[in-house]
Amino acid sequence: MDLEQNLLFCKINSKKMKTKIVLSVMAVFIASLSFAQLRVETNNAFERGEYLNYKAYYHSVLTGEVVAGNCSFEVKKEDKKINNRSTYHIEVIGKTKGVFNWFFKVIDRYETYIDEIALVPWLFMRRVNEGGYIINQDITFNQLKNVAHFVDNKTTRTADVPTPDNIHDLLSAIYYCRTMDVQKMGANEDFKVKFMLDDTVYSTKVIYLGKETLVTSIGKIRCIKLKPQVLTGTVFKDPYPVTLWVSDDANKLPILGESEILVGKVKMELIDYRNLKNPFTARVK
Repeated sequence: MDLEQNLLFCKINSKKMKTKIVLSVMAVFIASLSFAQLRVETNNAFERGEYLNYKAYYHSVLTGEVVAGNCSFEVKKEDKKINNRSTYHIEVIGKTKGVFNWFFKVIDRYETYIDEIALVPWLFMRRVNEGGYIINQDITFNQLKNVAHFVDNKTTRTADVPTPDNIHDLLSAIYYCRTMDVQKMGANEDFKVKFMLDDTVYSTKVIYLGKETLVTSIGKIRCIKLKPQVLTGTVFKDPYPVTLWVSDDANKLPILGESEILVGKVKMELIDYRNLKNPFTARVK
């Protein structure tokens, strides 16, 4: 090969190398743009280590208050990285107690890993055992491609479900709503949240009903009153049977949830809390 051919060969290789470098840079740039699509949210409501404990009870004129079980919400102290991003690991455990275990034992566990910055889930796990009725499901969210991979571990059924931007699961929706500022909303105004349950995407509407002070197991609490929309069925008589009171402070703690059923009411009331991010100023001394 003569000198002229060598020079030509070197030029061709040089161009190929430059092309590879440009393509590599473009690939990194595109990947960075993908992560940039995730929203940035401010969370002043909760932090790692927060623990909330509730009593679940049935109430009617005939029976009075009958405690059926308890439910705990915990933001774990760990910081598990998913897609190289920090997450909040949240676990909810609900159990029946006492005589209820004899005829309808319930052991439910829900877990979610929420992106610390975007406040959207990457992974949701649902483990339900209610009187022998068992649900064992996982949902892996790809928030960058707007798709969720659903797996029913009991039936081995799987599905890839298209999702809208910033889709939630049941738990992440609750914690995301806690970060929202509803102070400027007027009575009967609403906001919407989209979430995934099983292999289906739903949109729920939450109505702001104003403020109210409640006397509870942990004292007198100034609250914000909300009414989430739920799906109708054989148990609920209308699409808005649930009323929710959250603390009127920076924590926005769920204080009391109340559902009217065919006979009486089912309630879940906060009885213990630890490691709050902010002072509990909604508690009236």
